[in-house]
Order: sequence, then C-alpha cells, then structure tokens
Amino acid sequence: MALSFQTVIGLEIHVQLATKSKLFCSCSTDYIGARPNSNVCPVCLGMPGSLPVVNGRAVELAAMVGLALGSKVQQATRFHRKNYFYADLSKGYQISQFDLPICAGGLLVFDDDEGKEVRVAITRAHLEEDAGKLVHPSVDGRLAGALHSLVDYNRGGVPLLEIVSEPDITCPPHARRYTEEIRRLVRYLGVSDGDMESGSLRVDANISQKVSDGRWGSRVEIKNMNSLRSLERALEYEVKRQRKVLAEGGEIHQETRHWDDGEGKTRSMRSKEEAHDYRYFPDPDLPPLIVTADRIEALRSLMPELPWQAERRLVDAYGLGADDAKVLAESAAAVAYLDGCVQAGAEAKRAANWVRTEVLRVLNERKISIEAFPLKPESLASILALVDRGKLSTTAAKDVFDVMVRDGSGLDTAMAAAGVVSGRVEGSRLEEIVEKVLAENADAAEAVRSGKDPKDKKIKFLQGLVMRETRGQADVAQVASLIARKLS
Repeated sequence: MALSFQTVIGLEIHVQLATKSKLFCSCSTDYIGARPNSNVCPVCLGMPGSLPVVNGRAVELAAMVGLALGSKVQQATRFHRKNYFYADLSKGYQISQFDLPICAGGLLVFDDDEGKEVRVAITRAHLEEDAGKLVHPSVDGRLAGALHSLVDYNRGGVPLLEIVSEPDITCPPHARRYTEEIRRLVRYLGVSDGDMESGSLRVDANISQKVSDGRWGSRVEIKNMNSLRSLERALEYEVKRQRKVLAEGGEIHQETRHWDDGEGKTRSMRSKEEAHDYRYFPDPDLPPLIVTADRIEALRSLMPELPWQAERRLVDAYGLGADDAKVLAESAAAVAYLDGCVQAGAEAKRAANWVRTEVLRVLNERKISIEAFPLKPESLASILALVDRGKLSTTAAKDVFDVMVRDGSGLDTAMAAAGVVSGRVEGSRLEEIVEKVLAENADAAEAVRSGKDPKDKKIKFLQGLVMRETRGQADVAQVASLIARKLS
C-alpha cells in the first residue's frame, strides 16, 4: 500500500518595526547605507553598567498588529535574556520575550489562489531586538579561504516583532499567501515597510511530514529565505526531500537548514535548539512592562480600516473589480487618496484606474510614497471631471496630469503648457487639420481615393494621424466622415 503524506508548516515572521530609535536605546534605526558601527552606544553594545529603556513606540506598534490579528494584548509582560552565541550581538545574549509575550493568540483568514478560505491561528507575537550583521571578506571572489569576518552592529538593537503561527499551513502556496497577508497588514498599518530584500521582514519556516503509517517526521527549520519566491521554493524542496527520506524508511533529524537559492536546495546548518538550550531568564535590568487597559483601548480607537476590510469596501461601495481593489488595498494612503478623489466628485471606477496606473507609475518612477505625491486628490478629480464631460480626451488628460505633477501647476496653467484646449476640436479647425494631414500624406490619401486600400489600412492610418494632431480631442466618427468626404 502506497504511503501518503500530510505537510505541516508553521512560520515565524520577523518584522522590523518602523521606529526612529532602537528598542532599548536612542540610537538611530537608519542603518542602511550608514557607516559601519556608527549608530551604536553602550546600551545596544551591552557595555557594563549601561541600562536599557523600552521604546514606547515599539510597544504601540506591536499592540496594533496584535489588535489587527485579534490577539489578546497582554497588560503585563516582561523581557527575558535569550542566551546563545550570537557573533553579531556583542553582549552574547538577545533581549526577547519568553513566557509573557506582548500579544497572545489571534487568527489570520485569507483566500488561496483557488478562492478557498484558509484559516491560520496565531500562537503569539513578541518583541525582541535584532542582531547586527556579519561581513565575510572574500578571497578572489570566493568565501572559502576568508581569514576573518567583520561585524557591523548598526542593526543590533533595532526592534523586531516576531509573529509565530500555529502549524496550520499545509502547503507551500499557503505559506506564501500567509506571508503576503502579514506583509500587507504591517505595511497598511505603517508598522514596517515589509521589504524582504532589505531584511525588514524575514521568515523562518518549520516544516514536517505526517505519514499515513503513523510515523511523524521531526520538525526542520529553514532559514535564509529573502523573498516570497525563495520561501515557496525552499518549502517545495523540503517537502520532496523529507517525503523521499521517509518513503525509503529513513529518519528526519530535527535541525536547522540553510536555503541556497542559487543551488535550489536546503543544506544542514546545525541541530535545532529547544527552548531550554537558550537558558531564558528575566532580564534583571528591565522591570515588567505594563500596558494599561486604557492605553490598549486608546490604540484600538486609533486603528484604521484593515486592508481586507478596505478591499471589500472598494468592491462593494465603488464597484471595483477584485484585482483593482486588491492592488489599491496594499496601501492605506492609496485608499485614502482614492477616497479623496471620489469625495471631490470623481467617478469611482475611473478614479481607481487612474490611481492604479498613472499615480502608482509616478510613485514607482520617483521612488516616493503617495504621501509625497505632488498632486492632491481634488486636482486629479478636476482633470477627470473634464474627461467625463467630454472636454478632455484621455490622451490630453494624461498630458495635463504629467505637467501638473512635474511643475506643481494648477489645471489651467497645465493645460496651456501642454497645448491642450478644453473642449472638442471640430468645425473649421478640424477641417484644417484633416486637410493638413491629407496634404502631408498624399500617397496614403491617393491610395484611399483610388480604391487601392481594400482593408482600410491607409484610412485608419490617416484617422490616427488626425486624432494625434488633435491630441484626441476630436470625435472619431466625425473625423472618419470628414476624411471620407475629402477623398470622395
């Protein structure tokens, strides 16, 4: 009888919190591009006699995530020392939370790629400090043979929120979707930028296999997955590896494995530690952390609409398609911008299309946030109103939009700068443009006049030239009729 397997996956997602200072000191968290070891102090370096002080903003951000996930935000919690050899933490231990995390329980619900509802329970979310960064100088471009390693402690002490799921995930695609939803949530709340490539969101996966003959393979942890694609590929590889070992009668050893993205496989790093290996004990320099009920309720009152709630509202209230709603609901600021356009009188679907295409295009080109976008929602709504009334073509409106974004000018000034006149080009002015196009393209005009254009390619070409000359401000049917009359 053939064996069958059930995959069991739990994820630990480490989210760097968007605070200006570190978790226990006032050093800057802006370590990307900073000179190595320039954002450090006796506290984050763990010098004797230095005393840590908890960053209140980090506590608030952690509580916001817990509220969004339906967790219980604990009123009394504390920090422990997690003792382990960290080459990139100079004090030799990490300050983390053990038996009393800031957030307990919770649930994340999402639809998979086939539209099936998936429910993943949250075990806990706890605060801890990040480690530094090791740099291994290469020899002739290769790591092998390096005589030493360098340490940059700038990242050490940056606040992390570790979100731990229950082992409710049953396949790699669901692990990817779960991670996408967590990333969308922290970005929407402004808790983190959620950038996996820069390391501000990192995922460790625990995976095992339950076998139909009653065996259960040991849990394996996978590290070094710095993209959603890497996460899914690493889990797919590990599913195949573990099933092959178990099918051949072997054992899966509890260990930590490293994902090699170039090779497309996991490699053994070390045996997996248990909680007792870390010798947790309460940090004697930090008193218990108390978050009052009043403070929790105040944070609850400040919670914005959640991304999945916004997505549903955009579909129900504005009639947007599911794909458009999902893209816009990646950002609370993008949703607010769209709401501003609609409140200023813009038609919702047209406004959503412009925000998704033109506004997001500019943000990507300039690498800015929508909060820094120079065009106010009311200004975009005024452009779209002219399009709705037939005063501007879509082509001309995009030209005006680009000028307003570039120069920060008002609508009338931008229209003049773009050479656009509000209203249709028609009458004698349209006739002049048609005659000009026909004169400049005599060969195409003659082909139409002599009947040598059976598939209407030339006439469509001429019509396109006229529409370009009018910047889309002419009526297509009127242009076609005028060309036909001139060439008859």
